[in-house]
Amino acid sequence: MKTLECEVLRGSLSPSNTRKFKLSTRHREGNQPLYGISYNFLDSHLFDLFATVGGNRVNVYQCLEEGRIALLQSYVDDDVNESFYTVTWSCNLQGKPLLVAGGVNGVIRVIDVGNEKIHKSIVGHGYSINEIRTQMLEPSLVLSASKDESVRLWNVQTGVCILIFAGAGGHRNEVLSADFHPSDKYRISSCGMDNTVKIWSMEDYWTNVEKSFAWTDLPSKFPTKFVQYPLFMAKVHTNYVDCNRWLGDFILSKSVQNEMVLWEPIIKDQPPGEGSADVLQKYPVPECDMWFIKFSCDFHYKAAAIGNKEGKIFVWDLQSSPPVLITRLCHGTKSTIRQTAMSYDGKTILSCSDDGYICRWDEDTTS
Repeated sequence: MKTLECEVLRGSLSPSNTRKFKLSTRHREGNQPLYGISYNFLDSHLFDLFATVGGNRVNVYQCLEEGRIALLQSYVDDDVNESFYTVTWSCNLQGKPLLVAGGVNGVIRVIDVGNEKIHKSIVGHGYSINEIRTQMLEPSLVLSASKDESVRLWNVQTGVCILIFAGAGGHRNEVLSADFHPSDKYRISSCGMDNTVKIWSMEDYWTNVEKSFAWTDLPSKFPTKFVQYPLFMAKVHTNYVDCNRWLGDFILSKSVQNEMVLWEPIIKDQPPGEGSADVLQKYPVPECDMWFIKFSCDFHYKAAAIGNKEGKIFVWDLQSSPPVLITRLCHGTKSTIRQTAMSYDGKTILSCSDDGYICRWDEDTTS
């Protein structure tokens, strides 16, 4: 795999201030670090709901008018030693919201938000789960990225493990992040501590995916398939890669090298895994040289927000070339911001941090 860096455009850290945001709320959830925060993008009636995870808790909030937030639900895991790292929204076959969370114990908890009860507890990973992502085209499907060097595809309705992406061509260290392609239902990406980003195809295994929806036997009896070889592997970064997202057919990935990188995978049909990565743009993020700091985008991928270990957030315009820093936000303390969440329209930005705080910024349209 070759990395092409012809005319790479690097963004300036001087904010354009084309959009301004004001800090609306600082809410301390507790003494535990908060590792994950996620908006609900699946139901237009619930776009104002978001969830957080930290310690053995999963909390659901609502964004209210005038910049306020309200706690609606709190799920506390029975195991006091559980530490949730990630949360995503899903839904049942009737379209009712579910939350899917995972962490240090390697168990996926599927929570029915409607009745505030566990819908499923899914076991399969051998070690902790670093990220869970939902397939927007089919929200019953989720990906989990784990310390056990695998990515797994699950059906949260039936609780079955459909596919395991691991083996001869798989990751050689913890997998830290995974994502579904926004329009190609067969493709996913993953990245991790082996400094690589891999692209996988589910096309040859799609009958197994379809079979998962009608499965009525025990989940352990489902004929789970192994996908051992990716379509493509890139070493765009030279250190841990802890967050990656598809932007159309491009990939935005973030390493512990104080930057996010936008690049295009150029995949060759033969042999599998061969190709090149055309690096297009770089988005610097100072004081971001530690792993497990994840960025977020609005629904239409117009902007990205990422925190750092000094309590600052950098909001980048993803549709400008060269990259433009829209604004820089301050958390108020120097606590590490682990993850951000941008609202559907990008007008509200949330963050969660090691000091247990949730912060909310809203676009200031008064000036």
